[in-house]
Amino acid sequence: MNLSINGRAVAADVAGATTLLELLRDTLALTGTKRACDIGECGACTVLVDGRPIYACLTLAHACEGQAIRTIEGLGAPGAPHALQEAFVAEDAAQCGFCTPGQLMAAAALLAANADPSDAEVIAALSGNLCRCGTYPKIVRAVRRAAATLRSSADV
Repeated sequence: MNLSINGRAVAADVAGATTLLELLRDTLALTGTKRACDIGECGACTVLVDGRPIYACLTLAHACEGQAIRTIEGLGAPGAPHALQEAFVAEDAAQCGFCTPGQLMAAAALLAANADPSDAEVIAALSGNLCRCGTYPKIVRAVRRAAATLRSSADV
C-alpha cells in the first residue's frame, strides 16, 4: 500500500487486519502515537488522516491507502516545535505525557478548522481524548494560547 506519512511517501506491505496503529508503531517505528485501550475510548492513538482526527487503533491501515497521515512526529520539528507543543509546555498541560500526543493531534485538527475556539469548543473537540492525570483545564488553556499565537503569527 502507498500513503503519505508526515509528508513523506511510504510504501508498506501489511496484512489485511493490520491497524494503522500497528503500522505506525510496529512497522514504521513511529512510537509517538500511543497504544492504550485498543477500543477507541482513550484517544492516545489519535492521528490525522487527511486532516481529520481518527483513532489509529480502530482504523485498518488499508483504509488509509493514498491518504495523508500526520502523527505527532510530524507536528513540529526538532528545534522548531509547533505552537501547540510550546503552549503545552508553557501551561504545564502534560504531566505523565502519555495522552499528550493524542491531545496535540486532536487540538491541531481543531485549530486548523477554527482559529479562535472557545473553551467549550476546545472541550468538545478534545472530548474523545482522556487524561488520567486530570490536566484538562491546563490543556484548554494551552490550546487557547496556541490559537492566539498562531493567529498573531498569521497577522505578521
